[in-house]
Amino acid sequence: MGVEGKPGPNGAPIPTFAAQHYTAADIASLWQLSEDTVRRLFENEPDVLVIGNQKPRYGRRRYWTLRIPEFVVERVYRRLSRR
Repeated sequence: MGVEGKPGPNGAPIPTFAAQHYTAADIASLWQLSEDTVRRLFENEPDVLVIGNQKPRYGRRRYWTLRIPEFVVERVYRRLSRR
């Protein structure tokens, strides 16, 4: 179980599972990007929860859902804004 270094209201680190999580649609709306672009940005990021079948049988589309912790959104935003 990972622990994020960001302190919570009582000063203790917030566990990863308790952090605010966003969907690709949430971030796409905030950043004015397509959901597909957001999925590509976050699908291989550490600490992102990927739910579903990423490697389906031949001839089937892959179906998966991302849940992206707030600290990962901040990390990616900082990385992108430095370019």
